[in-house]
Amino acid sequence: MSDTSQTPPAQSASAPEEVEAAMAAHASDELARLQGELAELKAKSADLADQFLRAKAEAENARRRAEDEVSKARKFGIESFAESLLPVADSLDAALAIKEATPQQLREGADATLRQLTSALERNKVIAINPAAGAKFDPHQHQAISVVPAEQEANTVVAVLQKGYVIAERVLRPALVTVTAPK
Repeated sequence: MSDTSQTPPAQSASAPEEVEAAMAAHASDELARLQGELAELKAKSADLADQFLRAKAEAENARRRAEDEVSKARKFGIESFAESLLPVADSLDAALAIKEATPQQLREGADATLRQLTSALERNKVIAINPAAGAKFDPHQHQAISVVPAEQEANTVVAVLQKGYVIAERVLRPALVTVTAPK
């Protein structure tokens, strides 16, 4: 029985070699696969790093362009407004150049210049606040200078002492008004 249980010496010597060779082949295949995967990941990493650097440079350029645009808007934002006021300045210069102007000519020139100024303001969204007598007092647009007794309803405008102005729904200066006293 002991003869059948023993393996021949030639077989026992080659079995560990075959196992070792199979393990070496498997390790070699696994190493090649891992090296390929590593090369693929390195290429992908390099590509992502390049994309990141490009995106970062693009964001920096966009930020720089935005800063330039804001700077130019601050410098030249009033350009349109100034251009619309130039005819008003020209009219005033022309009026002052007339040495022997009559009061009628001065009045007509002042009226025309005021129309030009009003037009220039309106083109630039600067609108006058000039409430009519009897209009309801609005503390957001009006500033009451005095309160007087009157026959009108309480807290209504009696007279406008100075026009106010708004620009794009924001009050630049409230209208100075006289209002009625509560009864």
